[in-house]
Amino acid sequence: MTKPLAPIGEMDSTAPAIEVRGLHKSFGANEVLKGIDFHVDRGQVVCVIGPSGSGKSTLLRCVNRLEEPTSGQILVEGIDITHPDTELDQVRSRIGMVFQQFNLFPHMTVLRNLTIAQQRVKRRGRAEAEQIARETLVTVGLSDKEGAYPAHLSGGQQQRVAIARALSMNPDMMLFDEPTSALDPELVGDVLDVMKKLAADGMTMMVVTHEMGFAREVGDNLVFMDDGVIVEEGDPVEVLGNPQHRRTQSFLSKVL
Repeated sequence: MTKPLAPIGEMDSTAPAIEVRGLHKSFGANEVLKGIDFHVDRGQVVCVIGPSGSGKSTLLRCVNRLEEPTSGQILVEGIDITHPDTELDQVRSRIGMVFQQFNLFPHMTVLRNLTIAQQRVKRRGRAEAEQIARETLVTVGLSDKEGAYPAHLSGGQQQRVAIARALSMNPDMMLFDEPTSALDPELVGDVLDVMKKLAADGMTMMVVTHEMGFAREVGDNLVFMDDGVIVEEGDPVEVLGNPQHRRTQSFLSKVL
């Protein structure tokens, strides 16, 4: 029997952080997600891997309702965010999102990039927003860059600012959409180190990634997607070291 959902907008502290039930997503005649079922427990790091076009990023964007599901349910902390009466902005305020591209405001300093949403969405005063911003810049190792503009930062530094911006909103969980894919190889490590620290501090994370070392070291669960379905999932060390499905074996033989 399915557990009753929390009232619209009311968090259920006993529910998984994220639960996806029978999720389908089509773009016209192209069905990108073909019935996805999985969950992310609180404090868990779930890594999603798979070939380009497998539906990984679409799944992540559906979890934050940046894409509208065609059918199925997505529950965030027990709240059905696909329900038309859900206070979507309220739920989104609990979810931090980091994209492949950094999406920083180029005409604003690092500090202002971190405070603008706090002031406009969280209604924090300037002093409080700046204090929180500075604390998160320490977390990502960029406390000396608060007055810099994005153009004066490396790609890795910009991505760490993007992570800090998300953290400044005090989210319950973080979604990462291939956060290192746009970076030069020598800049990847600093971003992964920040993500490892977040995981060690207990942050719930769903990470679409091609960084297999990160998935093996940090992930609690690994999901392999192909052609819009979950082909295999389990302990990252087991899946990466001894994949059971032919499609997983074929993919990993090319990336490991």
